[in-house]
Order: sequence, then C-alpha cells, then structure tokens
Amino acid sequence: MASNPVFAVTPRIGFGQVSTANTNYDGVTGTYVDIITGASTGTRIAEIVIQATATTTAGMVRLFITDGTTTRMFDEVSVAAATVSASVKGARLSTTYNNLILPNQNWRIRASTHNAVAINVFALGADL
Repeated sequence: MASNPVFAVTPRIGFGQVSTANTNYDGVTGTYVDIITGASTGTRIAEIVIQATATTTAGMVRLFITDGTTTRMFDEVSVAAATVSASVKGARLSTTYNNLILPNQNWRIRASTHNAVAINVFALGADL
C-alpha cells in the first residue's frame, strides 16, 4: 500500500468518431477507433460521453479496453433512434465510472458502433 494517496494530476480528454458499422463483439475484428491511451503513470477515466452528429438508428456503441495484447468488451451504450432537425437534437449519452483506470501507456479504450452512424465518443478523466 502506498504511504501517500495518489490524486489526479493532469486533466485528459480523449476523443474519436465512430461511423463504420461493426457488429463484432471481440474488439479486434472490424473497424474500431482508439479513444484514449493511458499515461505511463496511469489514467483514471471518470466519464464517457457519446454524442451523435447526425440522424441515428437504434443501436449500440461498444467500448473495449485493450492492454496492447488482449482486448475485451467493457461496456455497451444504447443509442436511440433520432431524426436530427432544428427542433430535435442528436442522441447524447453520458456514463460515469468510479473505477475505470488505464494502468499505463499500453492500455487504451477503443470504440465501435453497431450501425453506420456518425457518433463522437469522448473520454474525460485525468492522469495519475
């Protein structure tokens, strides 16, 4: 156990846009976008925000964690169908995490979308 607690030091925002349909659940096959890579000292992710940039069909955004060798699905976020217009905004979802840590620079979060819909994915956190 550390003698001194470790607090977040440097704020971090990672982001990417997923738009190519990928129905795979393995985090390897198909198209994925890297959202954020951990720092050498570790990175704590507090929140992931998903914001559609256009009309959406009901589907999923899948989040994966990889250590550079093995990739596993970490979370799925449901995206509702929405026809974007002057009076209807694009789908936006936010998921908070109390315990999501990328231990070092080999670890990263990747994302994919089940349907061919343009969606921005943001990871909000801080390096340790």
